[in-house]
Amino acid sequence: ALPAVGYGVYESKVDSGNLFKNPTKRTRTTLTYLAVAAMGSPEIRKAYRHAVNKSHAYVRSDANSPVKYNAFDPKLQLWVAACLYRGWEDMQRIYGDPAKITEKAYQQGAVMGTTLQMPRDLWPATRADFEEYWQQTVDELEIDDTIREHLLKIVRMDFTYPVVRLLFGRYSETMTIGFLPEQFRTKMRIEQTPLQRRFFTAHNAVARRVIRFLPKPLREFPFNVMLADLEWRRRTGRPLI
Repeated sequence: ALPAVGYGVYESKVDSGNLFKNPTKRTRTTLTYLAVAAMGSPEIRKAYRHAVNKSHAYVRSDANSPVKYNAFDPKLQLWVAACLYRGWEDMQRIYGDPAKITEKAYQQGAVMGTTLQMPRDLWPATRADFEEYWQQTVDELEIDDTIREHLLKIVRMDFTYPVVRLLFGRYSETMTIGFLPEQFRTKMRIEQTPLQRRFFTAHNAVARRVIRFLPKPLREFPFNVMLADLEWRRRTGRPLI
């Protein structure tokens, strides 16, 4: 949604990390980053940061880009980290335990950015400061037609195999619209239909009850699998991303 981030993804010349050209790999590397940031050791974070940096070195605007961007820009990484942290808060409110949304948990959320190049002192000092930063940034967001269409293609799973898109595309769209805050829906010019709202509410009510009884390995899936895969890649000398 932030133009410099949106165009950094849309115009990226790193084909190996392009969701529409390598959907399986892109999904794996994104999930692995989340797992590393949230559950990885300092050593594994350092190794993954180094691997990601090699790809990010090529993600920068050129003379034809409508906005300037650089994947190493700490302020852009702050926005990405903020979105990831806010997503964690949403998951706790909807599926987990809202009591876990504490100041201590918020401070730990900084690893979503410091696992890359975001300096720790760039992370808003308190949750109150974070809310101020979040609201101010969201108020100023502008999503143009190019990025809007790109995001809608992701929402509808146009990047994946036809059979997967046929089976899960409508589900993905319904759930994504349900998770989006109203301000983002407005900026994307999309609306949640009554049917989508009912499905989203019923789905989450059932999922919340099921998750409570799942054993820890299943609750941590797929992130525990991504970490295991990353460790295997390190041991066998394979590329980490």
